[in-house]
Amino acid sequence: MNAVELSERQGTILRRVVEEYVATRQPVGSRTLVERSGLDVSTSTVRSELAELERLGLLTHPHTSAGRIPTERGYRYYADRLLERLDPQPGGFPLDLSTARTEVDSALQATTEMLSELTRLLALVSAPPLGTATIRHVEVLLLQPHVLMVVAITSTGSVTKRVYRLGEPVDPGLVNWATQYLNDRVAGLELGSSLLRRRLDEPSLGPRETGFLATLRPLFDEALEAEEQSLYVGGTAGLLEDLRGEELESYQRLLEVLEQRASLLEVLSQALDARRPFVRVGPELEHPALRELSLVGASYGLLNRRLGAVTLIGPVRMDYDKALRSVRAAAHELSRFVEELYDEN
Repeated sequence: MNAVELSERQGTILRRVVEEYVATRQPVGSRTLVERSGLDVSTSTVRSELAELERLGLLTHPHTSAGRIPTERGYRYYADRLLERLDPQPGGFPLDLSTARTEVDSALQATTEMLSELTRLLALVSAPPLGTATIRHVEVLLLQPHVLMVVAITSTGSVTKRVYRLGEPVDPGLVNWATQYLNDRVAGLELGSSLLRRRLDEPSLGPRETGFLATLRPLFDEALEAEEQSLYVGGTAGLLEDLRGEELESYQRLLEVLEQRASLLEVLSQALDARRPFVRVGPELEHPALRELSLVGASYGLLNRRLGAVTLIGPVRMDYDKALRSVRAAAHELSRFVEELYDEN
């Protein structure tokens, strides 16, 4: 799409049309713009500018109505100007994640629910990806002379345990050594890291210790599988309450996509810009079920690493300004939460 250069007045009129249409759902005429926006120009001048904006493909008029509505290209232009004028710091988010303590899933679900409540849009928050969770604590317990139980707790709060039934009695001293070694040398490492694998196969250890760690290794593979990336969704209950008839079909397709979480995670990863908030309008979302919707999002994570995305999906006529402010605030709050969590672990 070629860049469009608008005069300051044209840009103001386009912005007013978008905001008025989003608020009222009614085509916007020149008289309405002059009366409600405080534009210091005549209605004939506004009509002329509306005609020019329509010629540029930014506005259209439905049927024989004298009023205009934004096109997808008009929404794109409007969203780009919002992205250019973002405040240096995001605003506050009305959710205290400290109550979630170290439970990442609780924090992510609470964030989606608050986002959807604030915006009346579908909120999606992707969890940290596979392998980024770290080992917080490992416990090796001798239940019976031949029976071990090993428990691993990760930074996301998940617990993986495995019972081993061995062919010969286990030396209690070896069990105590394994607990200390794993918490000294493995705790704090990411489940998907090669360093964790090397610590489980440390060449400087004796054959008894190496063999014992090899026996315990499947637990860490199971913990990694349990940490595969999740998608948290909020707002599905009220999804259809505020829709126009022509939007129902696109939302129905969205609901079908929601049943395929992996597909939606791929859409989010393709749309995500780790450096700044982003907007995707209509056909810019390449998934066929989403081409009549828009997505607004921001990434969250650690200082030098993105862990996930906070996104809102809704009709193309959504309130992009409110959506952008909301995802930025939520992403900022989640970043603070995970920074504290990873620092502790």
